Formats: sequence, C-alpha cells, structure tokens
Amino acid sequence: MAREAVQFPPGKAGNLLRGAFGTIFQKIACVPDCRGARECEIRAACPYARMFEPAALSGGPSGLADWPRPFVFRATHLDGRTVAPGETFRFDLNLFDMRSPAIAYLVLTFAQLAHEGLGPSRGRAELRDVAQMNESGECAARIYDGETFLLQEGPAPMTLGLAAGAAGTERVDRVRVRFVTPTELKSGQQLAERPEFGVLAGRIRDRVSTLRELYGEGPLEIDFRGFGERAARVKMTRCEIGRVEVARRSSRTGQVHPIGGFVGEAEYVGELGEFVPYLKAGKWVGVGRQTVWGKGEIAVQALHGAADSGTLEL
Repeated sequence: MAREAVQFPPGKAGNLLRGAFGTIFQKIACVPDCRGARECEIRAACPYARMFEPAALSGGPSGLADWPRPFVFRATHLDGRTVAPGETFRFDLNLFDMRSPAIAYLVLTFAQLAHEGLGPSRGRAELRDVAQMNESGECAARIYDGETFLLQEGPAPMTLGLAAGAAGTERVDRVRVRFVTPTELKSGQQLAERPEFGVLAGRIRDRVSTLRELYGEGPLEIDFRGFGERAARVKMTRCEIGRVEVARRSSRTGQVHPIGGFVGEAEYVGELGEFVPYLKAGKWVGVGRQTVWGKGEIAVQALHGAADSGTLEL
C-alpha cells in the first residue's frame, strides 16, 4: 500500500523495480566489505550473486559466461501510473530457481524497498502481502502477511507440462499470440522484423531449456532440430505489430540502453498441438531479449473459426 504518491514512468515499471530490487537485495544479502559478486569468494552460496548476478564458475551451457537471471518482473499494468497515498498496488515476480530459491530474502528486500521508497519521487509504501499464484492467477499460498512469514518452508513450485496435449486440448491448428510487452526476437545474429513462428517457438524452446539446465532439473530432452523444422512449417496468417521505443539509464554506469520492441498480435495456422504448451510457458518465462525487465511477455489463444467469439484462452 502506498504511504506517499508512487510514480511509475511510462514503459519502465519493470525496469524501475528490477533496479531498486537489485540495490536493496545486495545490501541485505552481502557483507559490508564485499568487493562485488564477480570477486566474491563465496558467490556460489550467495543468494544475491546467484539470483541477480549469476555467472558460470567454470563455463556454462553453450559457453554462457553470464547466465540469464532466474526471474522476470510482471508490472506492465503499472506503466505510467501514479499510485495515490492509501491506494494498494501489486506486481508479480516469476522465479525459476528451484535449487535454492531465496524466498525469505525476496520478502525482506521488497519490504525494505517499500520502506525506502521507489519511483522518481521515492514514494514510500508498505508491503502488506506476498502470495504464490497458480496458473489461473489465483492465490495458491500466502507467504507473508505484512508482519509474519506464514510458511515454514518455501511454497511448492507451479509446474507446466510441455508434452503434446498438456494444454488440455486434443487438436489445435490455429492460434493467436499477443505480444503483451515489447518483444525482440533474434534470428541468427539479427533481430527479426516479424515474429515468424519458427523463430518464436525456437526462442521459447531455447530459453526454457537453458533455465531448466541452470536452475532446474536439466535441459530439455527433445529433438531440437526436429522441433525447429516442424515449427518452421507453421504459417503466419496475420501480423499486426508496432514498435515501441523505450530506453533505460543505468544507475551504475549512467549509460542509456534501449529496451523497446514490438507489441501487437500475430495468428498462426498449422500443426500446433506440440507447440501450445511452449507458448503457454512463454507467458511465464518471457521470450527474446531483456526478459528480466518484463519484456517478451506473451498470451496465447486457440482459435476456432473466423470470429473472435470462437476463441479459447489457453
């Protein structure tokens, strides 16, 4: 709940939260004389280093030296909004680290962040509630009530099946994908101008596999090439996207970085049954570049017939 007016700049709510979160998290988790996560002698056991500055100690998948962070923010509903004193607001953080999830550190960090204030005017707030949500967006378990941790252990993780048919439909041959937040997809060494299905499905597959390898049960055990070849046969039938230009300034270096991308909708036709579970996972993990700031959030609908009324959100 806001104690003072809290401002979220247009297009930057996720970036604002990520930056403030990292600063406070480091103060709470690290010793005062820490020289930085990269030089930390106990970085393998440090919750801040593992979550906010993850890096390979001896090499990583596909040669990754800097690992993708095991979380994404979901706060686009706060973009451009000013929360009045006494008004409540919320945001989501999707956490993917199943080996050593630092739930208690997260709660303490956000409580301190609210106390110190956030946004351009450093409006102060109060952390009233932390809960785990289920796949439908409903509360699955309350973690913190504003004063007390309610669980002795961390909540059981939400799981998403990736096998064909896991989406609860027997056959899907047409889908609509909505790019909720700015999205940038790489095809080869270039940014793709359009979200062709082969590129979209391939990037989600790769991200899920990398997150599983680094923070979960291991990489996907699938035929990556066959998956890509089948995805490339799915055709795009409609594409209505537009470019959103947003930039962020690093508080550490002062440099300005673009964090924009395209938003809008695209429709696809083909043998889509095996890909729908991956598209659903893309809602949670994000797809493309800079997902940690909330970029690359998607939503998927199965389409039945030409009318919009013939849709089923998956």
